[in-house]
Amino acid sequence: MSKQLSGDIARADSLAREIFSDIANKWALLIIETIGDETRRFTELKTGVDGISHKMLTQNLRLLERNGLVSRVVHPTVPPRVDYTLTEPGRALRKTVDAMCDWTTRYLSEIEAARSRFGHST
Repeated sequence: MSKQLSGDIARADSLAREIFSDIANKWALLIIETIGDETRRFTELKTGVDGISHKMLTQNLRLLERNGLVSRVVHPTVPPRVDYTLTEPGRALRKTVDAMCDWTTRYLSEIEAARSRFGHST
């Protein structure tokens, strides 16, 4: 089976694994959560995702767009205005991101306690 048709995330050459790698990072997840149900401009995303650099935001938006999770619309104004919106697959993924955020909130104190046993602070 070709890489494009392989949905087996366990296979090293699978497209599924490549997609998982693209979206399973803190910046992509935070960008998806920040866009939410709205249409956001680049500057709104930069402000909404605390600590992200211009370069990292640009790279992650490109990855999300490449994977069909974010729609990018450039308006012909001076300076150009660029809007980002979640696509249908992006909105579906956001449900998983929301669940991960809920999980993190629910178990944060237990995770902090486990980390403290290993000498790691937050």
